[in-house]
Amino acid sequence: MRKTKSSYKKVHNMEQSGAASPVGRISGTQAIHRAFKVLRCIAGGRREGRSLSAICAQTGLTKSTVHRLIAALINEGLAQQDTQTRRYFLGAECYALGLVASDRYGLHNMVAEPVRRLAAETGDAAFFSIRQGWHALCLMREEGSYPLKSHVLQAGDRHPLGVGGGSQAMLAALDDDEAQACLDQNMDDITRNYPHYSRAIFHDLIRAGREKGYSVNPGMVLKGSWGIGVAARGPDGRVIGAFSVATVESRMSAEREQALFHLLRKETDELEKTLRRGGLPQDFAA
Repeated sequence: MRKTKSSYKKVHNMEQSGAASPVGRISGTQAIHRAFKVLRCIAGGRREGRSLSAICAQTGLTKSTVHRLIAALINEGLAQQDTQTRRYFLGAECYALGLVASDRYGLHNMVAEPVRRLAAETGDAAFFSIRQGWHALCLMREEGSYPLKSHVLQAGDRHPLGVGGGSQAMLAALDDDEAQACLDQNMDDITRNYPHYSRAIFHDLIRAGREKGYSVNPGMVLKGSWGIGVAARGPDGRVIGAFSVATVESRMSAEREQALFHLLRKETDELEKTLRRGGLPQDFAA
């Protein structure tokens, strides 16, 4: 059964406050949520890894809690620590699980060529991200030929819905109630990790995205790195993902913005037609 907005908010508040639940099952769920929050933070460190202090700052969890969760993740092979730098990285078990999961998910075959076309036609980095609840996961990135690169988004990165061009397009495509519930769920995390955003700014970005039919991220995540995205819907009308392009600010003129939008809209229309013919892949499961 899908959680109501009030239940999402209740669990979120409990996670942030660290309060124990009177129900053991919910307390266990809380621990799992926290463990995955730490694991995703470690994943964001990529080759540089994450320090303990950085994980605490990004997750909002106490040092003792993070230390305990990381110990459990290391014990299960999901994380490891470099003995020299003391930084944490994903463990080999994550790679093994990913290989098993890849047999089931076929979306790469569906969006790989469109993303490559967007990169080739624009010269900029192109992406496809999927919606995962209140977050957006970058599924694929393809580099363009333009020498100045935007590195704000990599395949595997996970951001709160609304942060970044494609993610912002997905948020704008939600109805009012769902968009509000998303902001309620994510604002603490966004305030902590993405200081250029505010609730008022999100409302302006949502309104602009709905009026235009696409969303523009004007360097909100990383100064000078702009993004433009168009949301994709499944056969049932649900927002499932977005194509997007990231470029440097100097290349985002009004004329080019329109040109990029038409390219993104074309690929999105084709994907939606394909989904209507063949159904929704497992990748889009809510």
